[in-house]
Amino acid sequence: MKIAIISDTHDNIPNIEKFLTWAKENKIETIIHCGDIAAPSMIIELFAPAGLDFHCVFGNVADREMLIKFCGQFANTKCHEDIGELIIDDLKIAFCHFPEQAKELAQTGKYNLVFYGHTHKPWLETLPNNSQIINPGTLGGVFQKACFAVYDTATKKLELKILETL
Repeated sequence: MKIAIISDTHDNIPNIEKFLTWAKENKIETIIHCGDIAAPSMIIELFAPAGLDFHCVFGNVADREMLIKFCGQFANTKCHEDIGELIIDDLKIAFCHFPEQAKELAQTGKYNLVFYGHTHKPWLETLPNNSQIINPGTLGGVFQKACFAVYDTATKKLELKILETL
């Protein structure tokens, strides 16, 4: 299965639309959003209608109550609040917004993969316990080029995608 990991979209509608088109064309089944959607209406307007399995956490730029409300309206969307946990193809995955929190989660050894956002900078680190900490960068293109990550659970390979090259 291919999982797309995005973060810090900050209501950049053209970037989100381009990403979602690419995701559908490339058979992405699950999207993990590591926070800072910003306007919760992005759930109703863009992410839910895409029809993909969508999981998100808050970040530091969001109306928390509205995000929970909007995610709760659709079967394919889920807001995990501050920390999300999933098991996909026997991989234990955690995701959050802040790098310090991601490091703490990875250090527990409970997770194969820990995704986070906030810094807007792509990052990959493998800890001695073999947990990987991954930041997909900013899909919103704030302070950095717009990018996202794709993890293939079959091959255990991670790819960084630069939006302008798609």
